[in-house]
Amino acid sequence: MELVRPPEDPTVPRRLRRASFLLGFAMGGFFDGILLHQILQWHHLLSNIQVGPLGTLTAQVAADGIFHAIMYVIAAAGLIELYRARSAATAGPALRPRWGHFWIGFGVWHIIDALLSHWITGIHRIKMDAENPLVWDLAWFVAFGLVPLLYGWRTRNHRRPPPTGRTGKTFASLLVAGVLTGGLMNLFPLRADADTTVIALRPGASPGAMFQALADTDARVVWSDSQGSVWVMTAIPTAEKLRLFAAGAMYVSGSVAPAGCSAWLKAGTTS
Repeated sequence: MELVRPPEDPTVPRRLRRASFLLGFAMGGFFDGILLHQILQWHHLLSNIQVGPLGTLTAQVAADGIFHAIMYVIAAAGLIELYRARSAATAGPALRPRWGHFWIGFGVWHIIDALLSHWITGIHRIKMDAENPLVWDLAWFVAFGLVPLLYGWRTRNHRRPPPTGRTGKTFASLLVAGVLTGGLMNLFPLRADADTTVIALRPGASPGAMFQALADTDARVVWSDSQGSVWVMTAIPTAEKLRLFAAGAMYVSGSVAPAGCSAWLKAGTTS
């Protein structure tokens, strides 16, 4: 008796393309945050803004936290789409790897970042202390924007032998592993001091309320800015970090937001 395979859900290829693009886009943000914000420390999101409300250290820290949080939301959307595609697929061919769309998403992120952040708003440049920032901007734009985008575009419909179920699962596993690795490196930066928490208080909030919330813990102050609006502390229990929002915190690294760039804040940093 011949078994009849049920027809494929026509939405599977579309969902897989969308998932691949979203995960590539999020990975572009993670790559920028990990390499340029954390390891090389060439810039932060608002590095070129030195005056006004957005020029304060509080705003700088909060902006980096928001940036990373948005990347997590986009990555989560991609993972949800990938899960839906895998759940709806009934055979290997539907899960044909969409690496082309992944690289399109990766390149699009860097192109948007260059156009919006470097040249239109000017909130930062690739290498802030470079003698000619435009050279670095253009080199990064080509290497990590145009090249991945063109490669992904050319290979998005590349015809290959129909993949087996194992091939499709491997593709999905690699996507998930890559995005989770990038996410974890933002949550727990490799060079960050162990057990360090950065707290940015809301305008007008008193540090006294923060200290009162931490009165029953072993938390210690490592550093604070001259205005008392940004604090670096150690030994804050994870459960207590959430309570700091009720005590006037606008941003707390390692709580509902990733540590990201703020976990690299050093004593004596002023901007």
